[in-house]
Amino acid sequence: MASKLERFVSPGKGNGLRATARNKKGELVYSAEPLACCVSNKLARDVCHHCFTRRGTLLRCSQCKMARYCNVTCQRQAWPGHKRECKCLQRLLPRIPTDSVRLAAKLIFALLSPSKSSSEELYTLEEHESHLSSMSEQKKQGLSQLASMLELYLQQEVPDLAQEMTSALPPSCQEPLSLIAKVTCNCFTISDGELQEIGVGLYPSLSLLNHDCRPNCVMVFEGTKLQLRAVRDINPEEELTISYIETLSLTEDRRRQLEAQYHFTCHCQRCDSQDKDGLMLSGQESTWRLLEVALPRLEALKAKSGWQTLLESCSHLLSTVGSDVPDENLYKLRMTDMALDASIHLGQWEEAVRYGRKTLPVYRQYFPDPHPVHGVQLMRVGKLQHYLECTEDALDTFKQAYQIIKLTHGDRHPMTSGLLMKMEECRTEMVQHSSSSH
Repeated sequence: MASKLERFVSPGKGNGLRATARNKKGELVYSAEPLACCVSNKLARDVCHHCFTRRGTLLRCSQCKMARYCNVTCQRQAWPGHKRECKCLQRLLPRIPTDSVRLAAKLIFALLSPSKSSSEELYTLEEHESHLSSMSEQKKQGLSQLASMLELYLQQEVPDLAQEMTSALPPSCQEPLSLIAKVTCNCFTISDGELQEIGVGLYPSLSLLNHDCRPNCVMVFEGTKLQLRAVRDINPEEELTISYIETLSLTEDRRRQLEAQYHFTCHCQRCDSQDKDGLMLSGQESTWRLLEVALPRLEALKAKSGWQTLLESCSHLLSTVGSDVPDENLYKLRMTDMALDASIHLGQWEEAVRYGRKTLPVYRQYFPDPHPVHGVQLMRVGKLQHYLECTEDALDTFKQAYQIIKLTHGDRHPMTSGLLMKMEECRTEMVQHSSSSH
């Protein structure tokens, strides 16, 4: 699979990946299974720990009470990888270690079992950055606590941890602290088709990808399999980039987040030109400051699922600022998105469509390249329109979503086939409607 990309030294950035051939927009550049992965704690009850599918009812592992599976088949296939973890989890009950501790342990088990070789990776664990030298004391303190938790967690299952790690792991991974630091800096969030986080995984070769706030590739997942796709035409020898963060934010906020999480200052073209910042802060400043100040409180409500209060606050604030602040304003967009979420949770579909439609022209401006976030937003609005029997509008919205999703997810992804089915349903309904109205 590695034929379309190669490792190189990127000027000013260190290691990176570049294309070895021309990649057309929408083309699959690389796909990989993780060296190690685990379902996020907060979703441990809703997602199969083997295939990462969301399901209403899952079988629970009778021993550790934590792992859950679609069926006996998934459970059986997961057992070789779950066996050692299962014992560790049982020992800590009722406490559950954090995601990064579980992932680090899974990594150690993978490396201790000879079948899982990381030798074909373009980037060895030894070379992964831990960034310990550039970390604040406070952050190091937090990681030290995770490292102690890792040792405690593994005590029973790998009693001679230090010795086993010395024989199986490269020197810079033998210290629990440096291993935890490497894991937290290099792990990828595994998300479902709707871009909701479901787990974390390590994909060593792809840790080489450098960041750009307007990248030429995106990553999407099918189960735990990561797919890297081109969202622009890429020439041979051109560097491949992804965005490490949500790019819909102001330059200074993006830079701050990248500094804090990944320890570098971004000098991509978007950051250096502060592209789109003016548009994001358009409108009457004294008015949009009201929205900016209110956002943290609303985000807290959203985290607690206080949907009714959230919707009332958003709708009140949005009608207060009115046309003094255009829809393109970042704070107005975030608030409109929250109102959309709240309306959906409360089953207020007409409200939801109204808010959703307001966001679409804005998303189109902020995502000039095909982007999963834009595609998923169109799909959500399309589904609402379809439910409300605005079939022609729904078909139009689904068509726009399809133009994006077929490039970001590819023809064979369940999201793409799901969209084609929705479009077909709309067409059938329109035909039935027109024949019954004659």
